[in-house]
Amino acid sequence: MRKIKYKKGQKYHNQSYEYTGIYTDKETEMQLFIYDEENVTEFQAIKVDDFIKNKSEKKNNWLNLHGLTNISLIKDLAEKLKLNSLIVSDILNIARGTRLDELDECLFFSVKSILPNENDKKTIRIEQISFLIHDNLLVSFQEKRGDFFTHIRERLRTNSGIVRKKKVDYLLYLMLDAILENYYITIDDKENEIEQLLALSKTSDDPKIVADIERNREIFYLLKRSLLPLKDALFTIKTIKEDDEFNSIEPSNFVFFSRLHQKTIELLEQIDYDMTSLDSASNFYYTTQGHKMNEVMKTLTVISSVFLPLTFIAGIYGMNFHYMPELNEHYGYFIVLGIMFLIVLLMLFYFKRKKWF
Repeated sequence: MRKIKYKKGQKYHNQSYEYTGIYTDKETEMQLFIYDEENVTEFQAIKVDDFIKNKSEKKNNWLNLHGLTNISLIKDLAEKLKLNSLIVSDILNIARGTRLDELDECLFFSVKSILPNENDKKTIRIEQISFLIHDNLLVSFQEKRGDFFTHIRERLRTNSGIVRKKKVDYLLYLMLDAILENYYITIDDKENEIEQLLALSKTSDDPKIVADIERNREIFYLLKRSLLPLKDALFTIKTIKEDDEFNSIEPSNFVFFSRLHQKTIELLEQIDYDMTSLDSASNFYYTTQGHKMNEVMKTLTVISSVFLPLTFIAGIYGMNFHYMPELNEHYGYFIVLGIMFLIVLLMLFYFKRKKWF
């Protein structure tokens, strides 16, 4: 699992930007969609100047940028869009959590997208995706090329649904919804593993079970930590729709963001349930191990108890005193052995009636 390290006290300045993610080998590319209800125009691998030249003032514009390694390109784009330097820093600094800000008539949204790792199903991959809405322009920043929004592109191209009838705030809703779907996929994938751990915790004493439980618990903590601020941000949009703070979102589209808020609540409830299941698996494992240990101790105790009187008798006849009456008995040896055998049978019978084994 990718661990996020927070750098305390780190400051970013207007001319000092740094990408803090792990996808340092991904090239920065941009694609532009210009659309309205009638048609859509698509530009691939464009430059900043091409974007400024082709950007439409009357239609909706979606600029998708993936790969955050080309700092000069991002700085150039930020200057052309007159972005606040703090926003640019938040786009490049993946250690920051989910944020929602409106600065200079611009709505900024930064979220974490989480999916199971394709190469190692036991781990997850995290990507920060940032969004910027200004008037009829939506800019999305991805750490690398991905297929999160492939279905949205197809809806734009084929005019499926109402996406081309709405403004870019509805497009933002669709993208956030796609990111939340990734959480559903991740949770569903991990729930299959939890079911296996619950079954193994009742039957197996392999210590790897505990390690797998703790690894999954860390993943669910990360999911919860990523979703909580997103829920709060969506709640902010949901509750202040009558104010003038979020001018970038049309009043008629607040209902869609309210749906997203409800989805985050459902996801958090499911995460809490799964974390409880992990606690149950852990408790099952330790209870089973404790029970097995008790069974071992019970067996050892029975054996010790059986041999205690035998050892006592053997100790008496091992003292080697000269005057011991039983030593002169012709059948003394066999009598003592019989008594010892009888004692064992009586003790085992007594333990069995008491259900001690």
